[in-house]
Amino acid sequence: MFQHASDVRSFVRLYPVVAALLLVHIAAWLLFSLPLTALEPIWQYAVGTNGAIRHGEYWRLVSPIVLHRDFHHMAVNSLSLWLFGPWLEHALGKRKFLFLYIGGGIGANVATLFLLPPLYTHVGASGAIFALFGMYSYLALFRRDLVAPRHAQLLLSVMAVHLLLGIMTPDGNLLAHLFGFAVGGLLAPFLSIRPKRPSFYMPRL
Repeated sequence: MFQHASDVRSFVRLYPVVAALLLVHIAAWLLFSLPLTALEPIWQYAVGTNGAIRHGEYWRLVSPIVLHRDFHHMAVNSLSLWLFGPWLEHALGKRKFLFLYIGGGIGANVATLFLLPPLYTHVGASGAIFALFGMYSYLALFRRDLVAPRHAQLLLSVMAVHLLLGIMTPDGNLLAHLFGFAVGGLLAPFLSIRPKRPSFYMPRL
């Protein structure tokens, strides 16, 4: 189902948006992992802090999407993007896919802003990743002309596991997961109009 390129160069050529996002994830984690005190103010200036956003620092609705608190956090989100992103990028096109990803991340951060305390801080691409899951869920449930039942069951099972893991993670932002998923589902009917059917279509088995 999830077909990837055979080498890095082919992957970048076929899925440039996913490749760029993965590079930013890894580069940002490497940068802020350096033991340099000069980087601390930059980190504090970029993380999502509800109180700061309410005082007009609206870039914090976007910047946390590419930041992660540790290697495990970055690796899990990057792996999910690597697994689930290429199929959608090829089907929707670069612009629609990027809109879905960033829109889901922003939607999750807006929900965090309004529903969690002012001192709450957050980073991570989980909201954006769950927006992809929201899109896949819509396709699996309502676009059987595009997603075969066998693949739909696989998708829904994998996403249920991700949601369960999010619930079980003590310091995870469950609201971001749920609202990212909801944003992806809401955008799905509009972004999935006229997909690239030759690569998007999953034949019934």
